[in-house]
Amino acid sequence: MGGCISVSVSCDRIVDQFTQWLCVRKSSSCYIHSLPENLAALHKAMEMLKTEQYDVKRRVHREEFTGRRQRLSQVQVWLTNVAAIDNRFNDLFSTQEVEIQRLCFCGVCSKSLKMSYRYGKMVSLLLKEVESLSSQGGFDVVTEVVLVAPVEEMSIQSTVVGQNTMLERVWTSLMKDGFKIMGLYGMGGVGKTTLLTQINNKFSQEDGGFDIVIWVVVSKTPEISRIQDDIAKRLGLVGGEWDKKTQHKRAVDIHNVLRRQKFVLLLDDIWEKVNFESVGVPYPSRENGSIIAFTTRSLDVCGRMGVYDPVKVSCLEPEEAWDLFQKKVGENTLKCHPDIPELAKKVAEKCRGLPLALNVIGETMACKSTVQEWRHAIDVLTSSAIEFSCMEDEILPILKYSYDNLNREHVKSCFLYCSLFPEDYEIKKEELIDYWICEGFIDAKDGKERAVNEGYEIIGTLVRTCLLLEEGWKKVEVKMHDVVREMALWISSDLGKHKDQCIVRAGVGLHAVPEVKNWRAVRRMSLMKNELEKILGCPTCPQLTTLLLQKNHELVNISGEFFRFMPNLVVLDLSWSSSLVGLPKQISELVSLRYLDLSYTNIERLPVGLQELKKLVHLNLESMKRLESISGVSKLLSLRTLRLQKSKKALDVNSAKELQLLQHIEVLTIDIFSSLVLEHLLCSQRLAKSILYVELIEVEEEPFQILTFPTMDNVRRIGIWKCGMKEIKIERRASSYFSSLYKVVIGQCDGLKDLTWLLFAPNLTYLDVRFAEQLEDIISEEKAAGVTDENGSIIIPFQKLECLSLSDLPKLKSIYWSPLSFPRLSDLVVQEHCPKLKKLPLDSESGNAGVELVVKYGETKWLEGVEWEDNATKLRFLATSRPW
Repeated sequence: MGGCISVSVSCDRIVDQFTQWLCVRKSSSCYIHSLPENLAALHKAMEMLKTEQYDVKRRVHREEFTGRRQRLSQVQVWLTNVAAIDNRFNDLFSTQEVEIQRLCFCGVCSKSLKMSYRYGKMVSLLLKEVESLSSQGGFDVVTEVVLVAPVEEMSIQSTVVGQNTMLERVWTSLMKDGFKIMGLYGMGGVGKTTLLTQINNKFSQEDGGFDIVIWVVVSKTPEISRIQDDIAKRLGLVGGEWDKKTQHKRAVDIHNVLRRQKFVLLLDDIWEKVNFESVGVPYPSRENGSIIAFTTRSLDVCGRMGVYDPVKVSCLEPEEAWDLFQKKVGENTLKCHPDIPELAKKVAEKCRGLPLALNVIGETMACKSTVQEWRHAIDVLTSSAIEFSCMEDEILPILKYSYDNLNREHVKSCFLYCSLFPEDYEIKKEELIDYWICEGFIDAKDGKERAVNEGYEIIGTLVRTCLLLEEGWKKVEVKMHDVVREMALWISSDLGKHKDQCIVRAGVGLHAVPEVKNWRAVRRMSLMKNELEKILGCPTCPQLTTLLLQKNHELVNISGEFFRFMPNLVVLDLSWSSSLVGLPKQISELVSLRYLDLSYTNIERLPVGLQELKKLVHLNLESMKRLESISGVSKLLSLRTLRLQKSKKALDVNSAKELQLLQHIEVLTIDIFSSLVLEHLLCSQRLAKSILYVELIEVEEEPFQILTFPTMDNVRRIGIWKCGMKEIKIERRASSYFSSLYKVVIGQCDGLKDLTWLLFAPNLTYLDVRFAEQLEDIISEEKAAGVTDENGSIIIPFQKLECLSLSDLPKLKSIYWSPLSFPRLSDLVVQEHCPKLKKLPLDSESGNAGVELVVKYGETKWLEGVEWEDNATKLRFLATSRPW
C-alpha cells in the first residue's frame, strides 16, 4: 500500500513539471536545452577573444614603449570591455558544474526550471556579446604619435646675477665632446640649482640634437624607485602596469627606451652616489652622445660618480654680489636717503657673496627706508647674525643640511670648533689639529703621526663638503665662510636655545670680558683678537673646556682668581699677547689642562704652578723673546709636544738633559747653538725622532767638523746658519731616511763642499743655499757613486723639488752631473755670484710633467755663459727665463 502511494506522488510531480515545461515558450526552452552547447561555444569564443586581447596589448605595449606614442581611445575602450567580460565569464563558469547537474531527461528538463532558465539566458547573451566584441578587435592601428616636448622649461627667479660666465663655461664644456658626466659642486645656497636650471632651459633655446631632457630632484636619500618614477613620467612609461613592476623590471624598461635616444639627464641635489645601473640609465658614451649633469655639496660625491674634473660653483665676486643685492632691495629703497647705499654695501658685504644670503637679506631689507634700520641691521649682522630676522628661518636651516650629512659625530665636533675663530680668519691646519687632539675629538693613543693624519682627513672631508675653505699658496690654512660660521654658532647654541653654551666674541674690539648670564653653562669661550687689557673676576665654569685668548696685544694682567673654578679646562691659548709678562700661580689649578700656548708673549719665567699640570700634552713656548728658563718642564709627565724654536732661552747642556727625561715626547721644535747640546739631543733616539723643526745656529766649535745625523724620519724643516762643519753625514743609508723633510735652508756655512746627504730626502720640496764659499757640488758624483735605495736602485734626487734657490756660491760647479727630470720643479733660481755654475742639470725633457719650469737669474752675464745640454734645451729655457 505504501509503495503505491510513493509511486503515485512521484508520477504527479513529473506530470506537473512536464506540464510547466510545455507551457514555456519555444525560444526560451533553448536556454535550458542548449545550455551545454552554449557553454562550450562561450568557452571557445572567450578563448579567441583573449587571444585577440593578448595580440592587441602586445602591439600597444611595443609601440608605447618608446614613450613617443599612446594607445587610441577606442583601443583602450575595447581592452577595458574585454577585461570586464572576462570577469563576467569567470563568474558564470565558476557555477557551471552545479547548473549542469540540475539538468535531467538528457538535458531536456531541469530540477529547477527557473534557475536553469536564468543561467541559460545569461550564457546565451554573454556568448553574443563575446562574439560581437571579438568582431570589433581587428584594429589596423592601435596607437598614435604623442608630441613630447624635448625640454620642459622651468621657471627661474628674475634676478639671476653673476652666473653668465659660469653658464657659458659649463655649456661649452658639456657640448665640447658630445657626451659627458659633469658634476657641479659648491656650498649650500651658492646657486647650483639656479645654474642647473639655466642649463635645462638653454637646451630648449639651442639645438643640440637631443631627443629628450629629463630633470630629477634627488635630495638627501637617493630613492631608486622615486628617481625611476620621475624619469618614467618624462618617457611616458607610467600607468597601472608600471606601478606593479619591480625595481629591476623598471630599470630594464628605462634602459631599453633611453638606449635608443640621445638624452640629457639633470640630477639636482645629490648627497650620495646614484647608481645609474640600478636606475636603468645608460652611461653617456661617444656612441649615444648623451649627457648627465648633477649638483652636489660634496666633492667626494663627484669622485664617486666618476667625475674627476668637477666644476666648483663659487660665491659671487663683490661687484656681482652688490649688483644682486641692489636688485633685491630695489631702487626706491636705496633712494630713500643718501646714506642708505653705503650702508647697504656694508650689509651686502656681510653676505660674503653667498646668493642665498644676498637674496633673503636683500628681500628683508627691501622695505627698510630709514638710516637707523640699516645701521641696526649692520650691528646685528656684526655682533650676532643669528638674531637677524630671516637668518634662523630661511638661511641657516638650508646650510645645516650639509652639517647633518656628516656621518660621524667627532667630525661634526671638529667642524663646530672652527666657529670659535673670528670672521674670515685663516686657521693653520696644524694648529687646528692640535686643538682637536687635545679636546679629544681625535684619539692619539696610537701616536701623534696617526692622529695628525686623521686630522688632515677630517679637514679634507670638511673642505670637500664645502664647509671649510682652503686658503694660502700651499693651502696650509682653512677658513669658514661667514654665513657657514653663523650656522655653526647657531648649532653650537642648540639652535639658539642655549646661547651661553658657546660664547664667541672674537675679533669684535672688546676691552673687557663680556657679561655672561650663566657661567656654569659655558662650554667654550673665544675672546681672541680683541683689545682686552685685564682679565679679572672669579667665574665658576665647571663645563668650560676651551678658552681662546690669543692675539689680545694689550693684555697685561690675568687675575689668579680667574682660573680658580675651571676644573675641566682643556685648551688655553694666550699666544700673540705681546704685553703679557707673567702668569698667576693659580694656573696650577687647571688640573685638566692638556693644551697651553704661550708663544709670542713676553713672559720671562714660567710659573712654578706649571709643573703641576700633569695632564699637559701640548706646550708651545716658541718666539718667547724674554723667556729665561724652561726649568721644570721635565716634570710634565704627559707632555708629547714641546715647541721651543726662536725663544730667547738657548738650551744649555742641563736643559738638554732635562728634555731627555720626557718619556712621551713626540714633537719637538728647537734651535741649537752648541755642539754639546746637539750631541746630547742627537744621542737620544727618542728626542732625535721627535724633532719636527730644527735650526743649527753659529755652532762653530773646533771639534764640530763633521755633523752626523741620526735617524730623523719625522723632521720637516732643517736650517743651518753660520756653522763651522765641513761635512754632513748620516748614520745609515736608506732612501726614506729623511722621509718627512720638505724644507732645507743653509747659509753662511763656509766649510761645506757638498750636500750629498740630500739624496736621502726624497720628499724635499724647497732648497735654499747661500753664502757658502767652499761649496762645489750640491750632489757630489764621487760621493753618490754606489749609493742605492733599499731596493738596490740608484737614487734619483729632487723628484718632488718645487723650488731651488742658489746665491753667493763662488765655487759651485754642479747641482748634479747629468740632466734630471724635475717633475715638480717650477723655479730654478740662481740669484747672483755663482760664476762657476756653467751647466744646469736640464735637458729638453726636464720639467715636462705639467709644471712649467722657469730659470730665474740675478745676473744676465751668468745666463749668457750657461752651457746648455743641446740647442733644443737652450731654446726652450731661454724663451721662458726671466730676471729674479
